[in-house]
Amino acid sequence: MEFNQHVHKLLNEALVEQPELFLVDMHIDNASHIRVVIDGDSGVTLEQCMRVSRHIEHNLDREEHDFSLEVGSAGAASPLTQPRQYKKHVGRILNIITQDDKKLKGTLVATSEERINLQWNAREPKPVGKGKHTVTKEAQLPFTQIKKATVHIQFNK
Repeated sequence: MEFNQHVHKLLNEALVEQPELFLVDMHIDNASHIRVVIDGDSGVTLEQCMRVSRHIEHNLDREEHDFSLEVGSAGAASPLTQPRQYKKHVGRILNIITQDDKKLKGTLVATSEERINLQWNAREPKPVGKGKHTVTKEAQLPFTQIKKATVHIQFNK
């Protein structure tokens, strides 16, 4: 079995053993540096990363193929790339760039297999009279329309 295929097989085995985890990204460069990014339905612990790393590393032969391995979790500022990642962020504010480069910022109120529901407040002119009033807007965005989505990180003073 070719090296890259073998690594993929081992990674899949490790994830089957921990079904709460899922793959976000994996890259193997020409120097055989393996970089795996995982996420979990309730986040990822260091121990979970170590279990995945050990499963891969202990089943590869360094005599046969020299490699380096890095297993980590998707960081707080990392873009959301998998539909499964959105579920744990319901209730949080997301920054979204759509495929047509429209920017949206709103609270993730729901997610399904195909789309997310985003809600935000906007100031609009009153229908009658002068001035503006606040209205609640909502958009349903299919995952195919999302170019980039990140969790809005806010530090309280």
